[in-house]
Amino acid sequence: MKNKLLNYSKEIFLFLIFITIFSNLLSLYRSNNLNQDSIDVNSFTLMDGSSYMLSENKPILLHFWATWCPTCKAEAGNIETISKEFEVITIATKSGDNSNIQSYLKSRNLTFKVVNDNNGSLAEKFNISVFPTTIIYDKNREIFYSDVGYTTTFGLWLRMWLAK
Repeated sequence: MKNKLLNYSKEIFLFLIFITIFSNLLSLYRSNNLNQDSIDVNSFTLMDGSSYMLSENKPILLHFWATWCPTCKAEAGNIETISKEFEVITIATKSGDNSNIQSYLKSRNLTFKVVNDNNGSLAEKFNISVFPTTIIYDKNREIFYSDVGYTTTFGLWLRMWLAK
């Protein structure tokens, strides 16, 4: 019985390693299509109508997501945590009007800054076609990291810290 349990544990461990490698390679492949230019946006209009100016000399995390995306729902808590410590702008793409997005945020206790990209024009500008997509720019507004798919809180935190 002990040997069976050990063999099953090894198989599960190898499967998890394989899935991790596969998902990272898929993310890398999908990231190649993103706009690789430095960020040329200085401000965003948030859902409440206010204008948010990006800080100078700080890393910036842009997170493209959608209310209809299951992976985005799983990752939302990670983005919330990171937004408490770093500059984060999230872009809700093709997710309905402001009241729909606000209801979504409220039901999940999310408070991060949101831009409503109802028609997908911002996603198009950054060549985003898969959700969630996260782009981190360093303090010089050059692209530092991009990821398509789920990212852990620790992974985001580490990349933001390294982008300083």
